[in-house]
Amino acid sequence: MFPYASRFFVPLIFTLSTLAIIFASLTTIRQIDLKRIIAYSSVAHMNYVTLGIFSFNMQGIEGSIFLMLSHGLVSSALFLIVGMLYDRYKTRVIRYFAGFTQLMPLFSIFFLFLTFANTSFPGTSGFIGEMLILLGTFKINIVSTILATLGTVFGAVYSI
Repeated sequence: MFPYASRFFVPLIFTLSTLAIIFASLTTIRQIDLKRIIAYSSVAHMNYVTLGIFSFNMQGIEGSIFLMLSHGLVSSALFLIVGMLYDRYKTRVIRYFAGFTQLMPLFSIFFLFLTFANTSFPGTSGFIGEMLILLGTFKINIVSTILATLGTVFGAVYSI
């Protein structure tokens, strides 16, 4: 709606989005509740989307659309899995889920694949979206791209 204002505020949006990616990722690392981990990681992913939209190039915008679609599918599936775990164990704290791969091997493989997709592991839909966003952002602001990539590394840490 406001093209001149959008162009004017690009540095501010990039700064706020990059800081929010790092802050949300660091906050996610501290969580012990699976539902909160998924929720805070969603905040980081939506800030990637903001970076892509405000890059104002085709790679960034297409990456944002792809990441939004991927995030909608992957996060809802992860919330479904956490709900199933809660029904079975009556807790969402990570340390109580040790050894559930022996009890539910197919479930744990599906959970692992969705965790990889949430991490934007290569070969998953999240990777395509984040890579396009980072490539589109790199054309505009290299520093924001490097710091956002640091958020991707933090994403791998909280997923592991």
